[in-house]
Amino acid sequence: MPEAFIDLHLPQQKLYNNSSKDTILFPLILSPNPSKITTLSHFLDGIKSHKPWLESRLHHAGAVLFRGFPVSSAADFNDVVEAFGFEELPYVGGAAPRSNVVGRVFTANESPPDQKIPFHHEMAQVPEFPSKLFFFCEVEPTTGGETPIVLSHIIYERMKEKHPEFVQQLEEHGLIYMRVSGEDDNPASPIGRAKLGMKLVWLEDGVKTIMGPIPAIKFDESRQRKVWFNSMVAAYTGWGDERNDPRKTVTFGDGRPLSEDAIYGCLKILEEESVAIPWKKGDVLLIDNWAVLHSRRSFDPPRRVLASLCKLLLFRHISSVEVYKELGYLSPVISSVEGRQDAICEVD
Repeated sequence: MPEAFIDLHLPQQKLYNNSSKDTILFPLILSPNPSKITTLSHFLDGIKSHKPWLESRLHHAGAVLFRGFPVSSAADFNDVVEAFGFEELPYVGGAAPRSNVVGRVFTANESPPDQKIPFHHEMAQVPEFPSKLFFFCEVEPTTGGETPIVLSHIIYERMKEKHPEFVQQLEEHGLIYMRVSGEDDNPASPIGRAKLGMKLVWLEDGVKTIMGPIPAIKFDESRQRKVWFNSMVAAYTGWGDERNDPRKTVTFGDGRPLSEDAIYGCLKILEEESVAIPWKKGDVLLIDNWAVLHSRRSFDPPRRVLASLCKLLLFRHISSVEVYKELGYLSPVISSVEGRQDAICEVD
C-alpha cells in the first residue's frame, strides 16, 4: 500500500468470498497517513501518483470511501474528481432532479428528505450510463441520510437462487421503462432523452418517455460475472405518482407485468446485503457503477451530498443506441414527425 493511504475498518463493512477465492471487504475505506497528507494539495498529489493502485482497489472492492481527507467544499470535491482524470458524463436521461454546483459537480438527488430513494445502478434505464460515481458529504445529516450500497453480483446470485424463473425471464426479455412527465418539467429533458434513444410519446399535457427493451442483467467483462444491472425496484417502488402507475413504469421487455412478489423479494435481498455507513463531513465515496447499486435513506435536515458522474469508456467510438440495436434490444423507429401531438419518435 502507498504510504499516503491507510486502511480503515468500520463495523458496517461486509466480507465476501469471490470467484477467485480471495476476499472482498466491502466497501474499502481509506484514510490519510497524517505524516503524508495534511492538505488538499497533498491529497490531490496522492491521487495522481497512485491512480493505478486506487483503480485496482476500486475494481476489487466495488466502492472506496475516502474518510478524514482535507476536502471541505464543492470546489475541493471538484478538484478531487478532476485529479482522477476520468472523463465527465453529462447528466442527461436520468430520473433524479439535480442542479449544477461547480465545474462537474452536481447536487445528488434532490427528492424531499422524508422520501427514501430505492436501490439502483445510476441511469441503468438508458444506454449511456456512467462507469463511476463520486459522492461528497459537504453537510452531514442530523440523523439518517445514509447512502446504502450493495454489490450487484451478489443480488444476481441470490435472486437467481430465490426466483429462478423470474430471473430467466429478465435475461431473455429485458425491461421496458416508461414515465410520464408534465410540460412544466425541464423542457430540455425530452430532447436529451431522445438523443439517448428513448421513444417520446407526446400527450395533451405532457410527454411519456419509453426506454427499451433494455437488458436487466449485464455481464461484467472485467470481472467475468453477471450483475443485477437495472432500476427495476427503483422504478416500481419509487416512480409512482398522479401521472404514473408503478405497475406500468417498468415491465418485461415483451410488455408483460412484473411479479410483485419477485420485486419485493428483491428489495428484501437488497436491504439484507446492503452496507450503510453514516456520512461524515468531508467523506468522498467512489463507486464503480458496474459493480454496485446505491440508494438513499430518509433524513432530518440539514444534509448536503454532492455528486459527479464519469463516462463509460468503449474500445471503439460507437453510439450507445447502436450498441443496443446490435444486441437486438431496441425496436426500430416507429415514426419521426415534426408535430408534437401523439407523436412517437426515436432518435440516436
